[in-house]
Amino acid sequence: QVQLVESGGGLVQAGGSLRLSCVNSGSRPSVNTMMWHRQAPGKQRELVASITRGGSTNYADSVKGRFTVSRDNAKNAIYLQMDSLKPEDTGVYYCSTYDRGSGFWGQGTQVTVSS
Repeated sequence: QVQLVESGGGLVQAGGSLRLSCVNSGSRPSVNTMMWHRQAPGKQRELVASITRGGSTNYADSVKGRFTVSRDNAKNAIYLQMDSLKPEDTGVYYCSTYDRGSGFWGQGTQVTVSS
């Protein structure tokens, strides 16, 4: 079973930084691509960044150059370093992955960027 737990959210001023963590605390290791999504109030959930087990990454255009996703396979964890934060980065951030045909999501962590 895959069980994802996010942490690291909070309130930060525009221009600041936050580092989110997502740990798979389940019995099955994370062997597939893992992703960060976010959902702003009143908006659809969007993919922010993804990282394969081998470390290949992809980013949404809105965060390129500001966010960095990384992965520690030994710890079954991924991270999202968020720099130069903007008010429009505000939202609930979720990590997700898939395993044996099923998708798994964490409970989310709130990020609020004040102007």
